[in-house]
Amino acid sequence: MTNCIALDCEMVGGVSNRSVLARVSLVNSSGVCVYDKYVKPTETVTDYRTSVSGIQRHNLENGVDFNVIQREVQNLIRGKILVGHSLEFDLGALKLSHPARDIRDLATYEPFKRLNNGHPASLQLLAQHFLRQIIHQGPHDSVEDARIAMKIYQTVANNWR
Repeated sequence: MTNCIALDCEMVGGVSNRSVLARVSLVNSSGVCVYDKYVKPTETVTDYRTSVSGIQRHNLENGVDFNVIQREVQNLIRGKILVGHSLEFDLGALKLSHPARDIRDLATYEPFKRLNNGHPASLQLLAQHFLRQIIHQGPHDSVEDARIAMKIYQTVANNWR
């Protein structure tokens, strides 16, 4: 493990018309995947959003219980700099909090917002701008998105304020 870890989650649609946590991935500062698990749905899934999420029914059939995932992720991110894109949604889905001083959210970083007229820049736009990489040609992959977020963060880490 490193002192910096990137988080990304994939969601599916639930019967309550809200997003339901389906997959959680963490990578370290070297881009090595240190956690990648599918989550047993906490409610009936009405839309797997496969074209965007990459999630299919069989991925969740043997998913890990939400409480186990929550505890494991909390233990892995405790005391670390947490990197990601729109982390409030991922942390919200996990029902976790993290100290604001240790959060590096690419979606809320003011210098990145300048790339999109003051609005949060998509991970896709940031990857293209900072890494010259095209992402999301197909379904999202939370491991790859966490790696991309970490790489983008590392380009500005010394100047992050």
